Amino acid sequence: MSAIEQIDPAEAGLSAEKLNRIPAYFERYIQQQRLPCMAALVARGGKIAHLSLRGATELGGSTPISENTIYRIYSMTKPVTSVAAMMLFEEGALRLDHEVHRYIPEFKDVMVFAGGTADKPELRKPDRAMMVKDLFLHTAGITYAFLQQHPVDAIYRAKGLDYASHPGDLKSFCELLATAPLVFSPGERWNYSNCTDVLGRIVEIASGMTLDEFFQNRIFAPLGMNDTFFLVPENKLARLMACYMRNPVDGQVIKVDGNGASSAYAKKPNVLSGGGGLASTIIDYFKFCCMLSNGGELNGVRILSRKTLEFMTMNHLPGGKTLREMGDRTFSETRMDGSGFGLGWAVTTDVIATMQPGSPGTYSWGGMASTFFWIDPVEDIIAIQMTQLIPSGAYPIRPQLQQLVYAAIDE
Repeated sequence: MSAIEQIDPAEAGLSAEKLNRIPAYFERYIQQQRLPCMAALVARGGKIAHLSLRGATELGGSTPISENTIYRIYSMTKPVTSVAAMMLFEEGALRLDHEVHRYIPEFKDVMVFAGGTADKPELRKPDRAMMVKDLFLHTAGITYAFLQQHPVDAIYRAKGLDYASHPGDLKSFCELLATAPLVFSPGERWNYSNCTDVLGRIVEIASGMTLDEFFQNRIFAPLGMNDTFFLVPENKLARLMACYMRNPVDGQVIKVDGNGASSAYAKKPNVLSGGGGLASTIIDYFKFCCMLSNGGELNGVRILSRKTLEFMTMNHLPGGKTLREMGDRTFSETRMDGSGFGLGWAVTTDVIATMQPGSPGTYSWGGMASTFFWIDPVEDIIAIQMTQLIPSGAYPIRPQLQQLVYAAIDE
């Protein structure tokens, strides 16, 4: 097993009996073959009070997951990229109020969709320039090809704006992105998007490193995150599990990416996606979360200052608005009611509106294949869940885990 210390839940003011409901609850999903597995980690005070591992590396398979199983964390890459950008912010290499076109000139002449169709769009100039801060907040007016909610989404699809299939690198992907119109003028609304991919490109420009080099040299190696990468090394491919998708019409669960050498993660991607490209383990991501929860430092290694983390975990949406108020139709990896957005993640602003126990200031995010983390600074709780099922909203497993964790507080 791992060298990671696991304590008696009672030491952390948690009930072992109630924490044990977590694997029992999610076992039903696995037995009914709705999920291939469920890994759940709960920590308090930076120490693991619960780690349960249920299911297999393939749906109905015989190889059980372990704490070393590697998962596609997809959009849980976004907090890593946001941290990387704020490290450079601390060094004076970028500013939040800089126009994006200072770093990527192609964005200087970007236009806003003002009507018409995807084939014949009507365009106008934006009310203001896109700023670096907009990229953290998803308020830049950029979108995603997969959303299928707006004519600009269709324009993205026509241009081939999908980082997984783009033939060029991150630089050319961002340059192509700049040729598509914006959904709205920057700052006007919130729209989940390729914003963090553009932010990843700015990390490359400001640091002079490729995104994978920056991550490895400045974040992963210092934190001991030895199992987090864009490309899973050959000697670790056996630990990469398969990934599945649930058909929303008939509920059928089908494999969309294999495990081991058959996976797309067995070869280096063309685009190093700061928005969704990483694979990791539950223990590696726990180390990252511990650094965040501990004010930017872990085991004597400081990644960010405490004040920078405090700033990142505030709600930066204009006027203190929520995601619901700024992006009422847009897909999100968290509940939009009661949630604002900080520099890289959702931030709880109204616990009652979330329909879940919790604390103001809790920050969280998830990934497309149903991975999720949250950090509650009031209760000093970190919780992470890992499985591999697309889409992330197929089942309400995130709020279900939150219910079970908060019920276990025993002090």
